[in-house]
Amino acid sequence: MASYITRFAPSPTGPLHIGHVYAALVARDLARGGGRFLLRIDDLDRARCRPEYETMICEDLAWLGIEWEPQVRRQSDCLGEYSEALRQLRFMGLTYPCFCTRKEIMREVTQAQNAPHGLDTPLYPGTCRALDNAKRQARLDAGDAYALRLDVRAALARVAGRPEFIELGAGPSGETGEIVTQPELLGDAVLARFEPGGGEACSYHLAVVVDDAGQGISCVSRGNDLFFATHIQRLLQRLLGLPAPVYRHHALAVDANGKRLAKRHDALSVRELRGQGMTARQVCDLAYQTGAVSR
Repeated sequence: MASYITRFAPSPTGPLHIGHVYAALVARDLARGGGRFLLRIDDLDRARCRPEYETMICEDLAWLGIEWEPQVRRQSDCLGEYSEALRQLRFMGLTYPCFCTRKEIMREVTQAQNAPHGLDTPLYPGTCRALDNAKRQARLDAGDAYALRLDVRAALARVAGRPEFIELGAGPSGETGEIVTQPELLGDAVLARFEPGGGEACSYHLAVVVDDAGQGISCVSRGNDLFFATHIQRLLQRLLGLPAPVYRHHALAVDANGKRLAKRHDALSVRELRGQGMTARQVCDLAYQTGAVSR
């Protein structure tokens, strides 16, 4: 079995829960036998991330016996790297500012008779992609808020063939092996948002490909709810000349009724389980069990 450089990348927006533990264990196990297991703190959400939650996450991982290398990467320390990646994509002419609000996007999609659909919802129809240069510049000069989107059609035309990725686990429909990407399934993805006086806020898609390359990650393990995000992220890796890791999408930890265990669903936190008298071994066993239930 190959050994990989893997990472666990929680967002410090709440305490570590059993679903987090399962994700951490999967990544840790993939690194056994000569690999490396790294920790990254995905703290781009400035409104919700808290230093105290990061402290709690690290304390809980240590209590569980899940060890990581000392150097922790924090997204909040890497904003310059994301800006440079954005600069490269802009220089290639593959981005455009989108001034549409969510309400405006939904209204236009609803009015269109044959609106293109993505995985579950209508895709962004590309309204601002077709905006003429004068109108676009006028809105930029006025300081209007906008999202910077990737022009997927132009990006696919630039790369040689469609990027592929190796799936070691299974996607939501059982996809495995070599997967040929279809980035258009996600439409013109948002790469960053710009608010008047608020500066630049990088998106998840761009940040994680820069992060994984920066940490030398050779195997990205994460829940299969992010399987289709890989399609757009592989395109970004190709455009930016970044290495392509293999991927291991795993089932999401669920309870006996099939309910996903996540913060927004009031999943039991590691601290609550510890307070109930469970040992670290028992919590890890529970995480493996909840992951197995969903297969």
